[in-house]
Amino acid sequence: MINMYKFERLSDDIKIAVSENHTFGTDAVILSHFAKIKPRDKALDMGTGCGIIPFLWLRNEKINHVSCLDIQKNAYEQVCFSIKENGIENRITPYNCDLREIDKVFKAEAFSLVTMNPPYKPVGTGIESLGESARIARHEICCNIEDAVKSASYLLKYSGRFCMCHRPERLVDAIEIMRKYKLEPKRLRFVQDKNGEQPFLFLIQGQKGAKPFLRVEPQLIIKKENGKFTDEMLEIYGSYADGIDK
Repeated sequence: MINMYKFERLSDDIKIAVSENHTFGTDAVILSHFAKIKPRDKALDMGTGCGIIPFLWLRNEKINHVSCLDIQKNAYEQVCFSIKENGIENRITPYNCDLREIDKVFKAEAFSLVTMNPPYKPVGTGIESLGESARIARHEICCNIEDAVKSASYLLKYSGRFCMCHRPERLVDAIEIMRKYKLEPKRLRFVQDKNGEQPFLFLIQGQKGAKPFLRVEPQLIIKKENGKFTDEMLEIYGSYADGIDK
């Protein structure tokens, strides 16, 4: 299995193992930034895959410890390999568990920040002839929006934040479900590839027990007309973008 991994450099100090089964895309990078982790946060990333969101957080030396979980054993093992290669066993704890049975692993109200880049496609839509790992990551086989929100609500202390990204056509579902589980939507941001195009992604933050007031943030534009990253995207990518888009 080790020979199947290759490494992506995230900063001078942090690198991450990726594989055919578990890699990462722009959505996860944007979500990690949108979550605005703070040094005092107790943070957990659910459905972590290769661990990209917590590993991006750990580029900041002020972030002392984070946690992550995935239902897939091969994803968990890949994250463990990255942790060992970076020598950061004291800064991140991975779990191999099912978020639908979260109470068997974690105590209620144990975290102040929970994130998830969930599967986008309902079962029976899109390309189904994928490997098992890809099907679980992309389709709502082991987790849907309600599963994610319900688990986040259990995990978060009062005023804790849940940050998620999804496709725009699922926005109403997300808001409805978040309110059902007392995670009041407080921040919303749409993401589009280029200026003038339809958004392909939204980012949303719910706060446990908060009063209603939703702030819609300016749209995030990924690329300029010439196809290169915008200045904001270069800032979001940080040191990972060094040498990629100069």
